[in-house]
This record gives sequence, C-alpha cells and structure tokens, in this order.
Amino acid sequence: MATERTLIVPGRFESLAAISDFITQAARDAGFGDDDVFHIQMAVDEACSNVVEHAYGSDRRGDINLRCRIDNGGDLQVEIRDRGRPFDPDQVPLPLIEPDSADLDAMRVGGLGLFFMRKLMDEVTFEFDAESGNCLIMVKRRPK
Repeated sequence: MATERTLIVPGRFESLAAISDFITQAARDAGFGDDDVFHIQMAVDEACSNVVEHAYGSDRRGDINLRCRIDNGGDLQVEIRDRGRPFDPDQVPLPLIEPDSADLDAMRVGGLGLFFMRKLMDEVTFEFDAESGNCLIMVKRRPK
C-alpha cells in the first residue's frame, strides 16, 4: 500500500531545515540508504532554495507545499508546489562544465541546480498552470 505525507512551510530560507527533516524521514521510510537519502536531500534543497530565491524573491512571499509519496515498490515521489513567479526550465542555460577543469570560478553561473536535480534523481518533471502555480515532481527509484 502506498503511503503519502505532506508539509506546508513558508517560502523562506529558514524553512529549509524543516524541509530537510521531512524529506530525510520520507526517504528513510522508503528504505533508501544514506547515499540516496543525501542525494534526495540535495535535490529537494536545491529545488526549494530556487523557489525561495527565484519564485518568491525578496518582494513576494508564499508557501512551499511538499508531498512525498512512497509507492508499493518503495520508489519515492517528491512533489513541490509554489505560487511564485513561473519557471521554465527550457530557459535555463546548461551549465558550462569543463571535464578537466577544477576552476570553479571559470564556470558559467546558472543552471547548476537544475543540472544537479536531474543527476541526483531518476525523474524530474516541471508543470505550470496559471491557476495552480508551479509544480516540480522528482522521483527516486529504489535499487532492485
């Protein structure tokens, strides 16, 4: 039987600790090991930080709605909703990452968060609706 839990927090950086605790518990309940729990935490932290910084910004405040669903196979689906500024991932440039370069200063700024979310999670999907706001769905599959 699938299980589900929700959390609603103010869209502020101060909420990131509560979000991390919520996600950690959901990932552990799904049976993920420490490395996968850390990857899920990083992806969700990056997504929620982006909501605070870019969707709501300094002049707009709103809530972040999280829903975690563990399906019968133990896969974890994380849904993050906000009512901030719309976000189009296709408008985010790919990060310029030089494979042989350790110089972080030489990297182009922007797009790393989205890049990490896609690398750390098995599925990353964005949905946008003028009435219901922004929705990010990320899935982490349990190793078989």
